[in-house]
Amino acid sequence: MRDQKTKNNNQIDSVSSSSLHTLLSSRKTLLFVLAAASPIAFSVWQTLLNNFTVEVAGFSGKEIGILQSLREIPGFLAFTVIYVLLFIRQQTFALLSLAILGLGTALTGYFPAVIGLYLTTVIMSTGFHYLETLHISLSLQWLNKAEAPKVMGQIISVRSMATLCCLGGLYVGLRFFEINYALIYLLTGALTISIATFCWLAIPHFKDDVIQNNTLFLRQRYWLYYVLTFMAGARRQIFVVFAGFLLVQKFDFPLEHMVLLVLVNALINIWLAPQIGRLIAHIGERRALSFEYLGLIGIFLTYAVVDNISLAMLLYVLDHVFFSMAIAISTYFQKIADPEDISATAGISFTINHIAAVLLPAALGLVWVHNHHAVFVIGAFIALGSLLLAQLIPNQPSNGHEIRWRRIGSSVRS
Repeated sequence: MRDQKTKNNNQIDSVSSSSLHTLLSSRKTLLFVLAAASPIAFSVWQTLLNNFTVEVAGFSGKEIGILQSLREIPGFLAFTVIYVLLFIRQQTFALLSLAILGLGTALTGYFPAVIGLYLTTVIMSTGFHYLETLHISLSLQWLNKAEAPKVMGQIISVRSMATLCCLGGLYVGLRFFEINYALIYLLTGALTISIATFCWLAIPHFKDDVIQNNTLFLRQRYWLYYVLTFMAGARRQIFVVFAGFLLVQKFDFPLEHMVLLVLVNALINIWLAPQIGRLIAHIGERRALSFEYLGLIGIFLTYAVVDNISLAMLLYVLDHVFFSMAIAISTYFQKIADPEDISATAGISFTINHIAAVLLPAALGLVWVHNHHAVFVIGAFIALGSLLLAQLIPNQPSNGHEIRWRRIGSSVRS
């Protein structure tokens, strides 16, 4: 009887070990783990930033604009990923980037002066932007075209779950304990480094299925993808930099309420992001992006005139929800791209995305000082331009059919 029980337990342990090995041997598992690890550091860094810079460092709109511009410089330099990949593989570089993200976050609270915050921000941002570049590259290479929108929606959901758990703990801590920015940054940064180490040791290093181009290039037939990416970067910066700053500066929004608002966003995305992925797969990239840009026009114009804190909070949530629609830009590129172009173009697209991201925060920070309403009106015009460009996406994009109208497509075909 005892021998039979021991045998059954051994069989259960064997099955469990086999299941764990199978799980860790899946490329999707690594994509999900990377998606979960990134917000542990970055969401805390971003959520605390406005309150930390205002309460501890004494930042005004000018300093926060400069900091955000510096934060985007590593994104602007994301094209250099192709040179690093000459020496190390994509998966290895992704894990190293995750560790650098954790390091920059861990150091943030110990350097509350202007120069110190600028330096730790650049370290954190270097890891974050290289990780994001490589995560998109690996996703488009490892996922087939049919499943990509759905799985990328699930990835956003996993990212939101991690954000919810991490910031949920932060919110509880802020409710019952005195704020210790340095300790919070240290703990979340150290946890991120630990996850990078675990992935290095426990998950196999997968071989690349397609040899990627190791030179920089711009292809004429990808022009619409490049422009949509540029516009998305401009739109995102207005939300990331100024939507939260509006709440803190204009409405004196306390830190625990800002954390709670981010938690609401994460909770919504856990359910909604996979649905958006399925929607994109069903209705196509053009219709999905058109819906996003129409919504953003209304959101930005309302931001420009909002005087009610409840409405401002609602706008913040709705604005964040639309971020998941950006999946459609990536899946549009996946459908039109040569497979060997994905890695290099992922780096180039991040650079294009951050051209506006480097310039806009500082420039609009100066605009903000004189008229904060104008910042959001500019955002509405950016959304309008994106809406018009999205109409060029075909119903079924493919390599050789990148543009909706043949006359335009033939004029830019490389």
